[in-house]
Amino acid sequence: MKINWGTGMVLALIGFIAFIMFFVIKMSVDDTYQHDLVTEDYYQQELKVEGNMAREQKGNKLAQNVRVTQSKEGILISFPDSLNASEISGNVILYRPSNKKFDFEVPISLTTQNMLIPEDKLLGGRWNLIIEWEYNGNAYRFKKEIRY
Repeated sequence: MKINWGTGMVLALIGFIAFIMFFVIKMSVDDTYQHDLVTEDYYQQELKVEGNMAREQKGNKLAQNVRVTQSKEGILISFPDSLNASEISGNVILYRPSNKKFDFEVPISLTTQNMLIPEDKLLGGRWNLIIEWEYNGNAYRFKKEIRY
């Protein structure tokens, strides 16, 4: 059987279309290629932007703001030394932009000025750390991007 150039072009085109369709189906079905870049309640979060900015500015006006350091044990969060640690309440939110399955939230309960997020809860890569905390009726917010 002899294949002329017209038949060869049609076969090459069919092969190319099959190749592209394979990757389209693989990317849409395989969970390893799922990247959720926004939160579920994106619009509700956008409505809170001004309040969040005001709480961040209030935290920046403190004599000493929240400090975040990385260590072998995990992420160490240090609250201002001038505040009574037992009166600080709130949440620490760790948001993973590449995969929402790894997002988690930890309530703040302190006996000292420091709080440790253990290393076993963290994967290597980018995290958005958001600390929303209250002290004596004042709301504060701290936000930082971390590469762990």
